[in-house]
Amino acid sequence: MERGLGTDRPRLASLDVLRGLTIVGMILVNSAAHMFYAVDAPVFPALMHAHWRGYTLADAVFPAFVVMTGVSIPLALGATAEGLTGAALRRLLVRAGRLFLLGVILSNIYWMATPDSVVFRPMGVLQRLALAFLAAAVLYKTLGPRARLVVAVALLALYWPLCLAPYPGGVADLATPGANLVGWVDRLVLGGHTYVKGPLGYDPEGLVSTLPAIAQALLGVAAGEWLIARRGPLGLLLAGIALVAGGLAWGLVFPISKELWTSSFVLLSTGGPLILLAVLHWALDLKGLRPPGAQVLTDFGINAIFAYSLHMLTAEVPGAGVLKIAYAQAVPVLGAETAALVPVVAYIALIWLVLAYMRRRGWIVKV
Repeated sequence: MERGLGTDRPRLASLDVLRGLTIVGMILVNSAAHMFYAVDAPVFPALMHAHWRGYTLADAVFPAFVVMTGVSIPLALGATAEGLTGAALRRLLVRAGRLFLLGVILSNIYWMATPDSVVFRPMGVLQRLALAFLAAAVLYKTLGPRARLVVAVALLALYWPLCLAPYPGGVADLATPGANLVGWVDRLVLGGHTYVKGPLGYDPEGLVSTLPAIAQALLGVAAGEWLIARRGPLGLLLAGIALVAGGLAWGLVFPISKELWTSSFVLLSTGGPLILLAVLHWALDLKGLRPPGAQVLTDFGINAIFAYSLHMLTAEVPGAGVLKIAYAQAVPVLGAETAALVPVVAYIALIWLVLAYMRRRGWIVKV
């Protein structure tokens, strides 16, 4: 934990707010899914992940955090001129290792409590974030901007034929979950420790599918360098629009799938955050505006990993106790889908109270 909000690196209000918005979105989506599966409450379809193919609001939040991680790298690590020293590499490995370990712990809370009834899962959200951060940070320190973009493009381009390649015992079928080389590698290496079980089991935060996530983080790095160079929001806005258009077009032949983290999904889910970042950069950093809710999102943004970890440790709160009663009372008044958001919003507000207290004390928790 670091005490004090000051830092010798530049801090952008837009980045803190967008990171906070992303974390709130992740908590919202996870909590809505909990209401759906644990409480049997109907929720708005946009808050549920698309099954294998497609794109919903729920599918947008995690990749946005990958993008924000990439954007933060130039601000956190400084100029690339000094290259990657042994000491710098050790720091990156330690940081990524701590994040990966935290992810393993949070992914296996139920396994630690009841190991006989729950299967251990080595991969997960923070694990993918750790791997993408490490790869993007190392490349940031060792390659120039153009070379890094070439790597990102190459990863996205090569991932397409990897998904279409035949695998031992089967032929790729992108319409069938797990019927591809990417899923086969997950089954080979992770065995029964994948998130999706069965003969075509796979992990949505699996091994080979982390490669396009690394490319996504590198696109975020490029956006971070653009901000540091003070080139204005227009370039970010145009890049975001181009990526959205490119993702939609590529999706016609390479389906948009969060579960497979397809290259078309990467372009689409990177473009949206860049558009938002451009707008927020203009409004918050350049114009100095402070719209309602900006402080709340900033509180989530500056303690993003802590907020996510707190949520993972308390994920069952929205569907229990007083909040479950509040949902039942709200159904006749608001309708079931809107009522399901009542305990979720209250839960997010409770987490924010903790974060607001931390801000007043000047506490920032870093992994």
